[in-house]
Amino acid sequence: MADEAHYRELIDTLNRYARAYYVDDSPLVPDAEYDRLYRELEDMERADPALAAPDSPTRRVGGAAVSAFASVEHRVPLMSMGDIFNDEELSDFDRRMSEFQDGAEVEYCAEPKLDGLALSIIYRDGMLERAATRGDGRVGEDVTANARTIKAIPLRLTGDFPAYLDVRGEVFMPRDGFEKWNERARARGGKPFANPRNAAAGSLRQLDPSVTASRPLTFNAYYVGQFEGGSLPDTQYGRLQALKAMGLPVNPNAKVEHGAKGLREFYEDMLARRPTLNYDIDGIVLKVNSLPVQERMGFTAKNPRWAIAYKFPPEEMMTKLLGVEFQVGRTGAITPVARLRPVYVGGATVSSATLHNEDEIRRLGLKLNDTVIVRRAGDVIPQVSGVVLEKRVPEEAKDIVFPAVCPECGSKIERLEGEAVARCTGGLVCPAQLREGVLHFVSRDAMDIEGFGDRIVEELVSSGKVRSVADLYRLSEHDLASLMLEGEKEGRKARFLGSVVAAKLVASIDKSRTVPMNRFIYALGIREVGSSTARTLATHFKSLDELMGADLNALMNLPDVGVVVAEHILDFFREKHNQEIIRELTDQSDLFSAHITLTPLEQASAGGSLAPLAGRTYVLTGTLDSMDRNSAKERLQALGAKVSGSVSKKTYAVICGSDPGSKLTKATELGVRILYEDEFLKSLAQLEGKA
Repeated sequence: MADEAHYRELIDTLNRYARAYYVDDSPLVPDAEYDRLYRELEDMERADPALAAPDSPTRRVGGAAVSAFASVEHRVPLMSMGDIFNDEELSDFDRRMSEFQDGAEVEYCAEPKLDGLALSIIYRDGMLERAATRGDGRVGEDVTANARTIKAIPLRLTGDFPAYLDVRGEVFMPRDGFEKWNERARARGGKPFANPRNAAAGSLRQLDPSVTASRPLTFNAYYVGQFEGGSLPDTQYGRLQALKAMGLPVNPNAKVEHGAKGLREFYEDMLARRPTLNYDIDGIVLKVNSLPVQERMGFTAKNPRWAIAYKFPPEEMMTKLLGVEFQVGRTGAITPVARLRPVYVGGATVSSATLHNEDEIRRLGLKLNDTVIVRRAGDVIPQVSGVVLEKRVPEEAKDIVFPAVCPECGSKIERLEGEAVARCTGGLVCPAQLREGVLHFVSRDAMDIEGFGDRIVEELVSSGKVRSVADLYRLSEHDLASLMLEGEKEGRKARFLGSVVAAKLVASIDKSRTVPMNRFIYALGIREVGSSTARTLATHFKSLDELMGADLNALMNLPDVGVVVAEHILDFFREKHNQEIIRELTDQSDLFSAHITLTPLEQASAGGSLAPLAGRTYVLTGTLDSMDRNSAKERLQALGAKVSGSVSKKTYAVICGSDPGSKLTKATELGVRILYEDEFLKSLAQLEGKA
């Protein structure tokens, strides 16, 4: 006999979690924890069917509708799908599907499982009539006014369409929109969203449609619930293409696959591509492609028999906060870093995560020894996205105290009014700032001095051989060869860098003595001046002296240079220590100068001629097969183009790869030229003289 008290506790806990997520828009635990408890409940009911409480979450599909929205009864229920988590369960699913079709290899429609909010949209005579959430699967909430504000959802269908059409799909928030929204929220002192899925759910269920309209939401259709007065293809994949022809967005990654082997390959492909997508997916959805077969197979009480969701490793997990360390960055920024009990999340074991700043710690209400939710999406730096308050032990919870002095050099820490970041005031007296400044200076987009990794730079700074970036150009082969990387400090035999590596480093230093002006400006590490702004400065000022002598108005007249960036530039060049470093680097008459020669920006572009794309602004969206985004950006900039992160009327063209985000939608709305990858590559080849 199962433990009835534990069974009852599981039901109450899961129902509380479901209400917090679906009704209150305030999730208490990550999805992975809910899934774990849900499967435990299923196992108990499977082992002892007599338990089967009527309020068990296994007896319903989703959360209940709230009174703030009118209730809508779905003519055809919005069923949820069962989940599988490993290859063995995938094989079992494929075997069942094959047995139903007399042992034949099964044709499937495989699609990414979008991580958002399910929506049913009714079109009558091609016009959007009503939109409703899933609710409990049979009764949902009328969110028509809010759905109308989502630009990806057409108000009128195009082409051939049934007289009555019930489209099922997912409302979600693209990653770039999610990040920008949270940046703005933090800047205003507001509450950022925990994750894109919660952001989509909360945004669609706003009582004020104008609030929904202000959120960067989009939509993908994935199924036809019902239609009348017309005809549609008799396959799932065919219907997706039909919906696309009607003007409804569908996910471009949907594919027809055959048998378990094809499904495994699709799973591995989407798992590998997951970090590069502009939207969150938490698995793949597998559906028998034939609609007649789907109809014959039918449904269980909760799920279609012909479909399953194969879930990816979770991107959110719970763990314990063991401590907080404070790291010092290149500009003196103090960043709190959470030290965590190691946890496997997002395909990697995580033991530390960023906490951003002091305000974020206060917003989270975080204390030492708390149980926290850790989020890691692909290659994104892990972060603490929430605190599980119900697991807090009051006598163990300790306040996190932000330091008053720098942990590296003991200098005072100050936080300027209007800024979220606190900074060490030690400047280059602070070894951490010097170390990070040197690493930035030698990086690929800056001076591109190869071979100087973290350990070498750390030893150069701690040994006193490098007290400023100018000292890099005074290093001899002997200085570098004698650099001790490990040994006496660790109680092992000393290991030195050696003459072979030292010679390569000196050669790399010498190679960097001639550099385009824009990369030198970027290498200086001026606050808020990235590679794009550095290129703008090098384009508009004929020499470094002219730039150093520019006033506020001259700087603010440049594109993308606002008052904050302009003041950072002025402050940097006013600092006598910075002036001395620049003189040491560039003064050709000084015996001790690094003798760096700056070339004009135009000489760094294709063929050494005037930049052919000067004055044109490009935007990249989606994934390019032939190169990564950074490479595409560099090649465009080398031709004189500006590469922006957002689309506007001034955008010359949007370069579109696979899985494009909302930028493609906006480009289409504004009538901006769109270059697909093959066109882009052909144009590049011609401009770079490679055609």
